[in-house]
Amino acid sequence: MSMPSTFVPPPGARAYPLRTARGQFAVVDAPVAAEVEPRGVVLLVPGFTGSKEDFNPLHVPLGERGYRTVAVDGRGQFESDGPEHDESAYAQAELARDVLAQAEALGGPVHLLGHSFGGQVCRAAVLLDHTPFRSLTLMASGPAHISPAQQERVKLLRDALAVMTMAEVWEAMRAMEAPEETRTPAPDDTQAVREDMRRRWLGTKPAQLIAAGRQLCAEPDRVAELAALPLPFHVLSGVRDDTWPVPLLDDMAVRLGARRTVVDGTEHSPNTESPLETARALADFWDTADASDASR
Repeated sequence: MSMPSTFVPPPGARAYPLRTARGQFAVVDAPVAAEVEPRGVVLLVPGFTGSKEDFNPLHVPLGERGYRTVAVDGRGQFESDGPEHDESAYAQAELARDVLAQAEALGGPVHLLGHSFGGQVCRAAVLLDHTPFRSLTLMASGPAHISPAQQERVKLLRDALAVMTMAEVWEAMRAMEAPEETRTPAPDDTQAVREDMRRRWLGTKPAQLIAAGRQLCAEPDRVAELAALPLPFHVLSGVRDDTWPVPLLDDMAVRLGARRTVVDGTEHSPNTESPLETARALADFWDTADASDASR
């Protein structure tokens, strides 16, 4: 579970419901920095158990490079509505069409980035229709299903959600952490983030988590299909990842002919673990992708 440093949007950013042909989606929309020439719009799609707030640390540095960034809660995630128990509403094709609708609402074409599970949703969207997108970045998101160890964790969560409420599951997860008497008291700001994470968890629909978990455990390898599209690709990750081993991500980048970035000192969430270096790598890629488009 990604832990943002804050759930408060950065200065100048707006949080609002983005209206699309497929309903409304909660977004954080951050502008290009003042006196910086606009270079494009970026749609940021979060991963399993995540939300738009996972990208909060990236908005300001990317705005300083000329990119307007729009981070979205997918259907049934945190502040975007969705059915409580109808898993069919969260089929991958449905989520992919949501991404296409979000890009259309932003006026496209946009640079597209998906983190973890969000990367596989973005891949599905691009395979349905690549024309609304200028590029695709897969951040800590692999070529097929997740690792066996992570599949076991997802299965435990699915089993728990079948018999417990979201609040009960949250308390069970907290109980599995260090005992209260041995836990170092959290600073006030960290405690506030933990409260926001609980609020995010309780706002997420259980059917979304169950459906997403099933997809993560069964996703086929579609890299060859993706590589056939006329888009620039970027594979970005940390130096270690227990969801998709880094050698798998290296190989995927080769198969895609993609730019490959490994962010030092990070694991599954470079966006929160080293946001400045991650933002720099992303903007460098988008600058190059834009230059390539202009030369065609």
